[in-house]
Amino acid sequence: MAEHDKSSRDNDIEPAIRTQDAPQTSSESSAEHGSGRLSEAYERIVARFNNRSDSLSREGLQEELDEALSFEADVEEFTRDELAILRAWVERDVSEFRRYLVSGGESLAGFLGIDLSMLSERLRHGLLSVADRTALDQRRFEEELEVARADYTEGEVVAPGRMSCVHCEHPVILHYRQLLEPCHQCGHRYFQRAPS
Repeated sequence: MAEHDKSSRDNDIEPAIRTQDAPQTSSESSAEHGSGRLSEAYERIVARFNNRSDSLSREGLQEELDEALSFEADVEEFTRDELAILRAWVERDVSEFRRYLVSGGESLAGFLGIDLSMLSERLRHGLLSVADRTALDQRRFEEELEVARADYTEGEVVAPGRMSCVHCEHPVILHYRQLLEPCHQCGHRYFQRAPS
């Protein structure tokens, strides 16, 4: 019975990254110009999962991802690096939602509003209090911590939800799956999920 529950929970993963297609504005179209092919391939892979979500176990998900990437490689002639990026994006979104479900999470809204910043902030202050560095070293250290706190980087395709810049904590709300742009407040490139 426990295996059935686990399989059932795994099947709930794919709908979590399903979204409605939203119309693009001209600024979004130009922002996606460089990575448009990757974004479109990501959409096709997720749609493929959505069409088979009732029959995919954890192992089936991995096999389906391998098949989808192979198909995309043949059709779109992606490089190995591009395929690795696609795999990373899909696996990231799926594994994040899986971790959320395993930890007792029940709703997609809760998943999209996860806030880990309190732990990250305490860790950041703790490390900085121990570190005796010059101003330049401290700035570099803070930048490295920002990168470590980040779940997402500018240019990645991400599921909708509330995000925040790890540098200035400016909120960013994504209403549909799209490419992340640099923070509109400070211009930094790294983001994390924010509370709802």
